[in-house]
Amino acid sequence: MSTELRIRNESAATAEADAIIVGLLPAPEGSDNPVLAAGAEDIDAAFPGGLVAELALLGATGKAEEVVKLVARGAVAATIVVAVGLGKPDADGTSGPEQVRRASGAAARALAGTAHAVSTLGRIDLPAAAEGTLLGAYEFTRYKGSDAGRNGKKPVARVDLLTAAGADDAAQQEQLRRAVAVADAVRTARDLVNTPPNELYPASFAERARTLGEAVGLQVEVLDEDALAEGGYGGLLGVGQGSSRKPRLVRLRWSGGDSPRATVALVGKGVTFDTGGISIKPAANMDQMTSDMSGAAAVVATTVLAAQLELPVAVTATVPMAENMPSDTAYRPGDVLRMYGGKTVEVLNTDAEGRLILADAIVRAVQDSPDYLIETSTLTGAQLVALGTRTAGVMGSDEFRDRVAGHAQATGEGGWPMPLPEHLRPELDSRIADIANVTASRFGGMLAAGVFLSEFVGEGLSWAHIDIAGPAFNSGSPWGYTGKGGTGVPVRTLWAVLSDIAENG
Repeated sequence: MSTELRIRNESAATAEADAIIVGLLPAPEGSDNPVLAAGAEDIDAAFPGGLVAELALLGATGKAEEVVKLVARGAVAATIVVAVGLGKPDADGTSGPEQVRRASGAAARALAGTAHAVSTLGRIDLPAAAEGTLLGAYEFTRYKGSDAGRNGKKPVARVDLLTAAGADDAAQQEQLRRAVAVADAVRTARDLVNTPPNELYPASFAERARTLGEAVGLQVEVLDEDALAEGGYGGLLGVGQGSSRKPRLVRLRWSGGDSPRATVALVGKGVTFDTGGISIKPAANMDQMTSDMSGAAAVVATTVLAAQLELPVAVTATVPMAENMPSDTAYRPGDVLRMYGGKTVEVLNTDAEGRLILADAIVRAVQDSPDYLIETSTLTGAQLVALGTRTAGVMGSDEFRDRVAGHAQATGEGGWPMPLPEHLRPELDSRIADIANVTASRFGGMLAAGVFLSEFVGEGLSWAHIDIAGPAFNSGSPWGYTGKGGTGVPVRTLWAVLSDIAENG
């Protein structure tokens, strides 16, 4: 069940609904009370003595994502007022898009079970309020007996976003349309990540990608195990040979319309379940390895989004899909794989499988001579050690790496530029092959994985690798617009980069 969004332009005080959402800012220096955010002045005036004074009595502080509910008692048309904290404002006293996004998500989560709410946060930033609301209300209920989600309650059914007086209605409707499309793409990626691995495996994932792609007119190509063998995709075949569910390579292409500004290759890791293979993982938390295809989910969803919104950039997604299992047919430490394009790799650890299937896909993507290449993957546990669960590591060619990391930060998905140290390359030298898939050191694992991937990228190509091992899956408590499970990261980063390329080349 998806929350319905609408735009309304009327007084917040007279808007009839079960709840009205207002933003709250922390108390400025020298004051004890929080401050009501812009867009809710008429609600404040409707309460004798002011709304803020009553919220302060209930303990409201305006800190980020704090939710305080107040029964309206007839002061306004809505039954309750829901005050949500925006956190500390910028120097000019305004709240940025991510603050609005997270506050809207927190409010949507708090309003589970509500039929109809109205939000004043759209008056601050309409697209951010729309995205945050839809993502905060997201629930994955496909395998439950009903569509009731957290605490047995359905997501808020409808939210009306109030807009500023005198705003261009057509322009705001277009802003809403695009924001809803972006949020739906994130929700699609989340659905794919949250689907259990007994139902989402290479063949079924490929078919879901085909269905999504063909629905928006993408060119779709799916290579099965026979076609992969004929094409020489040794990395993908090697990783997938231990499973009865054979690997696939999916190619989705959006033309970019009549006059595309540039061509972009997207590559995403699609390991539908990762046991580690012969180098098997510990049993604890292995269930979370259903998320090892998060990069692939993001790339598929973003390419579909580019077609939906007719982005003037040609986008081709190359998505390798495999299941990494231990069996009598599994690849082994010590094996040498001949990758697509001919380079040989000595396998020292079968749990470093993602870089093997990505190497095949990157070489294939580079053959299309794109202007840019972006690859994303839940690649290394070392990313979590270095940057934690919410900040992706971004590597690649310096200028484009920084450009991608900047968009990751601006969207709120989080990303930090990381180096590809030349001194790590000799540590990947193999005794018997062109390169080994891991180093002998436990240090710098995220960077070494990036260095490995760089060996398969065409010289001079602007490219970026986004390691989302932590940000792709939330195993902790919900926060902002992020619930438990698949997060959909980095769909919004990829979309922001593509939109930037469409505008600036």
